[in-house]
Amino acid sequence: MIDKTLFSLEGKTAVVTGALGLIGRKHCEALAAFGANVIVADLNGTASAEFAAGLLAPALGVALDVTDPESIAAVRDAALDRFGHLDVLVNNAAINDMFENPSMAAEQSRFENYPLVMWQKSLEANVTGVFLCAQILGAPMARQGKGSIINVASTYGMVAPDQALYKTPDGRQPFYKSPAYPTTKGAVIAFTKFLAAYWGAAGVRVNTLSPGGVENNQQEYFVQNYSARTMLGRMALPTDYQGALVFLASDASAYMTGANLVVDGGWTAW
Repeated sequence: MIDKTLFSLEGKTAVVTGALGLIGRKHCEALAAFGANVIVADLNGTASAEFAAGLLAPALGVALDVTDPESIAAVRDAALDRFGHLDVLVNNAAINDMFENPSMAAEQSRFENYPLVMWQKSLEANVTGVFLCAQILGAPMARQGKGSIINVASTYGMVAPDQALYKTPDGRQPFYKSPAYPTTKGAVIAFTKFLAAYWGAAGVRVNTLSPGGVENNQQEYFVQNYSARTMLGRMALPTDYQGALVFLASDASAYMTGANLVVDGGWTAW
């Protein structure tokens, strides 16, 4: 018989970085629904605390800057003081380029013109931030001999962006997907494999969750273009990654490490 408690997170403590984003909130809700104590961690500590108060499980909302080792250490200490242990880390925080002046986006987002400062900022948050959080928040897991780290990447960490998706119906290109996001997400996938090998003997599993695009009030032409590229014919709902996240966090995936779980409606399968 199958053990129905495999997906239970009762008694586990989970940290979610970038927890106030569209998907981050759903990650927190899923972990709480399956019984985990949840540390809601994002730049705005007040908003994190307010969101944590509404979760259906013991939760703590804290401020977190993933590029600041002292900030991460403070989250670790707060989690251990409140719950005594750390068991799950969801490295969800990331920068996805936004251009302040839409009229300049087409030129600034072109590879030939892409600003170095934006490249460096993405590397710092999306790669160094994952490294630091895994190092500081994962170490207690290694010492206790068990834990699960879930690094959130993207389909664009595996395949190149299709720039035609961003073309308007009249053929204009108002925006190019920039080089930083795919590069950093590819690095996250590689880092996952390194860390899984390094901490395997310590009982810490490390996997990647690679989501596809989520529908979130984008232009209708983009939604149609993107949906046509998926086998399921639609963009993801914000809730479409909750099952995969709980699977990776729980003992249901006890023999899974170093893997990349792709949940993209079939985007990368053809």
